[in-house]
Amino acid sequence: MSEPSKLPSAIDLGHKLDLFDKQWTPHRIATFDQHQLVLAKVQGEFVWHDHADHDEVFLPVNGTLWIDFEGGESVELGPGQVLVVPAGVAHRPRTRPEEEVQLLIIDPLTVQHTGAMDSDRTVQDYPTI
Repeated sequence: MSEPSKLPSAIDLGHKLDLFDKQWTPHRIATFDQHQLVLAKVQGEFVWHDHADHDEVFLPVNGTLWIDFEGGESVELGPGQVLVVPAGVAHRPRTRPEEEVQLLIIDPLTVQHTGAMDSDRTVQDYPTI
């Protein structure tokens, strides 16, 4: 008889978010099917970028997040709302200047969160928590 497999455990987003303070640095909390779930704390404006070969999923855990698109359009997201940004679409996440937003992002494992753009906010290796 084979040994029973270990069941996965639930991930407590609040606990994971308590483990770091650095903003605009994605922290990997899980992987699946060549994708990753990452948590980030963000405040202010991020850099304009796109991901040529894949979609990107944003889900704020708290606060209000805007995703700006070229041409002046924006989508406002509150806690529990999800937005899928299609591959190749330039976008910029931002918050109110005074508000830190915590969010969950779903991306492929190979993604650079600033797309093909290098900036002072580019993180090469996401910490795993």
